[in-house]
Amino acid sequence: MSDSHPHVHTLHCMEIFGGTGVREEAVAMPGLDGWIYSRPFEGATDGGDVHYVSLCGGGIVSRLIVADVSGHGVEVAEVAGALRAMMRANINRKSQTRLVAALNRQFSAMAQLRRFATAVVVTYLATKRTLTVCNAGHPRPLLYRASTGSWEVLDLENLAAGAGNLPLGIDDETPYAQFAVTLEPEDVVLLYSDALVEACDASDSLLGEAGLLDLARSLPRGDPGQIGPGLLAGVDRHRGGLPCDDDATLVVLRHTSAGPKRLSVGEKLDVYAKVFGMKRV
Repeated sequence: MSDSHPHVHTLHCMEIFGGTGVREEAVAMPGLDGWIYSRPFEGATDGGDVHYVSLCGGGIVSRLIVADVSGHGVEVAEVAGALRAMMRANINRKSQTRLVAALNRQFSAMAQLRRFATAVVVTYLATKRTLTVCNAGHPRPLLYRASTGSWEVLDLENLAAGAGNLPLGIDDETPYAQFAVTLEPEDVVLLYSDALVEACDASDSLLGEAGLLDLARSLPRGDPGQIGPGLLAGVDRHRGGLPCDDDATLVVLRHTSAGPKRLSVGEKLDVYAKVFGMKRV
């Protein structure tokens, strides 16, 4: 983990970390180092973007979600609570298919309240070094390949033919396509909300996905902890001093390729207590 953040939150087994509030924090998981940046609209305490990261009981399955929920305030807080409960129910599952289906059913049930969301859900298996991605109408993640020094869009269509997924809550029967990518040491994945690509300059010109890619490619190689600040500063420059008109979230993931941690007897007992409901998660 880089020295860019003096505080690093090391995720423990059966833990869920995140929410809707302001955050600038480093997070360590088996095989992944992460940096989370969350900036609610107009300096609010909480916003419409939701970010969560979880780690399974065996320290093998790390899961992350970045969602952009319509609305703000108490209504989004209720949605975030439901999302966290779904993360908890699926925390030990290697497959994220059930979680994505549950998310879609949840938002379909709230459609009459005009509650919709875009989301990207990723699951990392430390034993296989694979990242499974499901994108429900959300901005496409970016991938940096350390072996070639190149940035690219991380998308199903780059790996196989297929249509993009709908946002959550549009159709409760829609199947959500997913794909897996093998990560190599020092590869970097970026997850973000649409405030970054929809940033406008004084002439109302959008930065766009291509512009964000250009910003990523312009960053110096080296400390991955500086990717987030560098990108956010670049987006701010594009705005030319104009304020951001939406919630903004950015998650930077660096692949360390480290395997799962061997748990002590005490840690195993703690995990069992959480699994069987004898200890609150």
